[in-house]
Amino acid sequence: MKNRLKVLRAERDWSQGDLAERLEVSRQSVNAIETGKYDPSLPLAFKIAEVFGMTIEEIFLRE
Repeated sequence: MKNRLKVLRAERDWSQGDLAERLEVSRQSVNAIETGKYDPSLPLAFKIAEVFGMTIEEIFLRE
């Protein structure tokens, strides 16, 4: 699944580690989601949307 995570994170000048702390996951998990190697669980997707103040649909895109 494609996502806008890397762009949104860069807009806020956050490192992968910064976002990982906010989401309470590892930096490796953030990297895997950004590169499309891992699709987040629904609860994690909701948490990501909440951190960015957006909807899930605005962050995760259909391919």
